[in-house]
Amino acid sequence: MASILQASLAAFLLLPVATTMHSDCIFKKEQAMCLEKIQRANDLLGLNDSFSGCPGMWDNLTCWKPARVGEMVLVSCPELFRIFNPDQDMRVVSRNCTEDGWSEPFPHYVDACGFDEYDEYEPGDQDYYYLSVKALYTVGYSTSLVTLTTAMVILCRFRKLHCTRNFIHMNLFVSFMLRAISVFIKDWILYAEQDSNHCFVSTVECKAIMVFFHYCVVSNYFWLFIEGLYLFTLLVETFFPERRYFYWYTIIGWGTPTVCVSVWAMLRLYFDDTGCWDMNDNTALWWVIKGPVVGSIMVNFVLFIGIIVILVQKLQSPDMGGNESSIYLRLARSTLLLIPLFGIHYTVFAFSPENVSKRERLVFELGLGSFQGFVVAVLYCFLNGEVQAEIKRKWRSWKVNRYFAVDFKHRHPSLASSGVNGGTQLSILSKSSSQIRMSGLPADNLAT
Repeated sequence: MASILQASLAAFLLLPVATTMHSDCIFKKEQAMCLEKIQRANDLLGLNDSFSGCPGMWDNLTCWKPARVGEMVLVSCPELFRIFNPDQDMRVVSRNCTEDGWSEPFPHYVDACGFDEYDEYEPGDQDYYYLSVKALYTVGYSTSLVTLTTAMVILCRFRKLHCTRNFIHMNLFVSFMLRAISVFIKDWILYAEQDSNHCFVSTVECKAIMVFFHYCVVSNYFWLFIEGLYLFTLLVETFFPERRYFYWYTIIGWGTPTVCVSVWAMLRLYFDDTGCWDMNDNTALWWVIKGPVVGSIMVNFVLFIGIIVILVQKLQSPDMGGNESSIYLRLARSTLLLIPLFGIHYTVFAFSPENVSKRERLVFELGLGSFQGFVVAVLYCFLNGEVQAEIKRKWRSWKVNRYFAVDFKHRHPSLASSGVNGGTQLSILSKSSSQIRMSGLPADNLAT
């Protein structure tokens, strides 16, 4: 079960194709190929039940062709271990065909292929680890989804908050929400049953789910890039048409992922239409998706550095005032606020070797990354001064209307029962007082 969970988690990362296919699927694929090779060898050599040598066999790790008594067969290390360590391509394991059958492998897989290096954790520990990571990102995405939905309602409800900056925030929120939803759908459909039957599942539905999942992930990265591009443009250019820019931002944020994922899906359909498209055997095809994402991370990191430089220059300006400590404090606060908005934490593992710190990478990118939507919603909605001021204004207005409604009901029960509420009475009183002031204005002028 650990390998199945590992495949489910690895599919969330921009990992190379080799580590995307988990061990169960690799072994099943190798076993099927081995049985075909053995059958072809038997037909070619004309072997039958009376054959006195050693029949071909699959020993759950690698394939052994038929051999005659006294013959020694050499095979390379199993594919799974060559994936993790390409240097093992030159290492071999041998068996002798004796009158009593196949001998034990020499040297043993542990010595020849470093089997114990990849079996560092017991199966129970692996299950616990991957289940813990899955539980962590499930909580993270659920929390982010609820928080982002609330933030979207607030930004859509108050018209005074409608501006280009908040529209970009809202699109980013939607991309985070779609990413969380796609994660839940993917887990529910593809990995609901804890077995490896999905290794050979190849339906239109599961492929469509993977296309939707990749689209949501790539869109999320690109809207993080849009946030950085917008803020950098805002700081560099004094005047620029925000509405026209927002049009191009929308095309880049939603259109570019559509093109990338569509091209990847067509290439998969024609050149690598195997399985449910959750495992990638072709590095070139996978870079159709991974390339733009890594590029957006690189550009966003450059924009982040540029924005920090601009902030340093502005904070050191004599017009800003304050001592040196307050300047660095404001700079540190600005930097910390930009990190989740730009997704700078993705650069930690974006260019590191793929076979280094896999467990730490899963925890960092999945466990902590799943809370990124929650952090962004809190920082740029709930803690935003404009949002708080608008909510307070609406709250005070509601309390005033409620006060007048209760007071009017007690003073004029007959009118209250007739359907005239306090809010209506308040508006009538406001209109009456304004009309009195307008009618009294000429008289005052004449008096003077």
